Amino acid sequence: MDGWTAVDTLDAAQLGVELGDRATLVQFSTAFCQPCRATRRVLAAVAGMVEGVAHVEIDAEAHLTLVRGLGISRTPTVLVLDAAGRIVRRAAGLPRTADVVAALGEAM
Repeated sequence: MDGWTAVDTLDAAQLGVELGDRATLVQFSTAFCQPCRATRRVLAAVAGMVEGVAHVEIDAEAHLTLVRGLGISRTPTVLVLDAAGRIVRRAAGLPRTADVVAALGEAM
């Protein structure tokens, strides 16, 4: 290993923003990723519908240590965190709204 450790919990310091009161949708994106734009719309819409849920988008290229620690190999990758910041679900690629809502059900 090259000095990083696997991550299973994220906090406000790592994300650069406060976690949602009930859950947080964390999206790792890159500048030229077309599916990342659609993912941003889906996650923002779900976060807007469900009280206490935050959506955070992270530039994967600017946060390589975190990306490596999480084992992220493609964008978009979405992590669903519970209120304590534990990763309860993860998925790569463009998510469907129904799948995001179902994942939030596991987190809350």
